[in-house]
Amino acid sequence: MLPNSRTAIFPMFLSCLILLSRMKRSHLAGDLISKLRMFFSWSFANISFFQPHAFLMIGIPGLEAIHGWISILFSSMYTAALTGNCLILLALRRTPSLHQPMYYFLSMLALTDVGLTLATMPTTLAVLWFDHRLIGFNTCLVQMFFLHFFSVVESSVLLAMSFDRFVAISNPLRYASVLTNNVIIRIGLAIVARATVSLFPGPFLLKRLNFCPGKILLSHSFCFHADVMKRACADITVNIIYGLYVVLSTVGFDSLLIVLSYTLILHTVMSLASPRERIRALNTCVSHILAVLVFFIPVIGVSMIHRFGRHLPPIVHALVAYVYLVVPPVLNPVIYSVKSKPIREAMLRVLREKRKG
Repeated sequence: MLPNSRTAIFPMFLSCLILLSRMKRSHLAGDLISKLRMFFSWSFANISFFQPHAFLMIGIPGLEAIHGWISILFSSMYTAALTGNCLILLALRRTPSLHQPMYYFLSMLALTDVGLTLATMPTTLAVLWFDHRLIGFNTCLVQMFFLHFFSVVESSVLLAMSFDRFVAISNPLRYASVLTNNVIIRIGLAIVARATVSLFPGPFLLKRLNFCPGKILLSHSFCFHADVMKRACADITVNIIYGLYVVLSTVGFDSLLIVLSYTLILHTVMSLASPRERIRALNTCVSHILAVLVFFIPVIGVSMIHRFGRHLPPIVHALVAYVYLVVPPVLNPVIYSVKSKPIREAMLRVLREKRKG
């Protein structure tokens, strides 16, 4: 805002010109008044545009008194997520027999989970450990971009894994010739490009919004697009349409294709003559099905709550968001290490080597 001494001069100056025009001493005064009015209205419209320097984050609303104890749980979950996914990446790299398309996609999933964990861990632990609740406006936009970026990438990787399972079951003889290393690299690049193009406009659409002066409190210990845009004192129709488009064109579209792929897989499995072959074929999909459920159920929950759950208590919004962002990176290594014997043996081998070293 302008200093009070300057803002007081503008109405005084305008009142003098209005007085001159009423006295009909100058026809020029009327034209000058209209031009000055247009100039000052434009100036004050731009002066009133406000963007906060920082937002205030919260941990789990209503449980601030026990944030110290809650931080132990979150620290354990973040440690488990980083350790488990890094162990999978190390095991896949050191085991030549696992250099196959299925495990390449699994390494993409583990790498994405590491990124998703690192996107939220600093601010969440800062709030829970030290009650450091401030996050800069631009920092918030960067965190928001990477948070949604890794979510879209994870959805796309799960879709690619369902395609892998479909090719392996429906046409096993051509599996290696269809999913070559070049094809997998192209799929990976397409996943990254799709997420980048889809989410790149998000921060810029938020920077154009006018926010209300004063402290702006977010609903989480990290930045969501839906949460930040609701804090604006402006028309957010464009942001709502953009957010809905991104959700439907990425997660929504991917979920439909995953359902379609498993419908085709089930049709192929049911055509097998031997019940033993059917069970063996379906058993190769169990880990992926569990990973899909662990990821997509919380995603759907977060989307529904942000759009239709305004009447729900704030703690419900917070808990669903934490489940969506923290639980899949923790559970995915557990799922694949329990259900996949080659992965489990490779991980144990790496641990034994570390102990000997």
